[in-house]
Amino acid sequence: MPVLHNRISNEELKQRMYEETERRVTVSFYKYFHIANPEAFRDELYKKFYALNVFGRIYVANEGINAQASVPESNFDAFRDTLYGITPELDGVRLNVAVDDDGKSFWVLRVKVRPKIVADGIEDPTFDSSKMGTHLKAAEFNALTEQPDTIVVDMRNHYEYEVGHFHNALEVPSDTFRDQLPMAAEMLSDKKDRNIVMYCTGGIRCEKASAYLLHNGFKNVFQLEGGIIEYARKAKEENLPLKFIGKNFVFDDRLGERITDDIISKCHICGKPSDTHTNCKNDGCHLLFIQCEDCAEEYDGCCSTECRDEKQLPEDEQKQRRAGRENGTMVFNKSKDHPLRRRLR
Repeated sequence: MPVLHNRISNEELKQRMYEETERRVTVSFYKYFHIANPEAFRDELYKKFYALNVFGRIYVANEGINAQASVPESNFDAFRDTLYGITPELDGVRLNVAVDDDGKSFWVLRVKVRPKIVADGIEDPTFDSSKMGTHLKAAEFNALTEQPDTIVVDMRNHYEYEVGHFHNALEVPSDTFRDQLPMAAEMLSDKKDRNIVMYCTGGIRCEKASAYLLHNGFKNVFQLEGGIIEYARKAKEENLPLKFIGKNFVFDDRLGERITDDIISKCHICGKPSDTHTNCKNDGCHLLFIQCEDCAEEYDGCCSTECRDEKQLPEDEQKQRRAGRENGTMVFNKSKDHPLRRRLR
């Protein structure tokens, strides 16, 4: 029986993944349903997926499961059958298969218990997330969004919207989902009788967002089934016009799926067209930002000359600097108001 945590360094695990010769498939899925004992459910899931050499990041909570996984192609059918057999609620759950995928998305399996699978900040005991908006398939989404009384709302964060979004989609300018919910309701408060179509990466955020709007008196609320991932796959399969432009940000090592060739964002350093997200290579920063190839070379993968210079210091000195630094302003900062992004507006 495997231990339920990893004892090998991330660097070694990542190297092992890149040395694999078998193709992997990146897939995501989620389901809202009651899990009485998330810890026991987590342990069962880990042991079964570990046996199939599945990598990924999976969150389990009383309210359900949210997962992104990398599955060896030869084990994909076994993975699907295992998932569908764990509990009746997961039997037949939709699997969103990545569109632009080299299989190198995850290199370790992590299954974590969380208070919620999507942090929403909702404390209203009368809110029912099961009372959600009408799901739209790709063709239905295209048809409804062509109607003049329809409003398309992007329920992702700024750094996701920045590199790709649907035509004429409304951005809700917040950096966290918990802040977006009341903000979206406020922005749309005088449009409660209009058609409101919401979308996100894979659909999980829109399940709650559409339910939240209905809970707050909106009448005609819809959501894109399977999010951008499923839409892009179905649009290509059915030869539909692609209404999404640019890149779909994803939460794995790829940091993005190419949907169309359009580059709608800019390098956060020099302003040249670019939509390549990266984390600053300075271990004292790790800011998520967009960087073109020229700046990646000039700044050695860092977000500034200061970070580049610090990265070149001896490791002991780097550690000393990090130890005395107030973290929080730079580390994993994705805010649209970060100075690196503000100066390009």
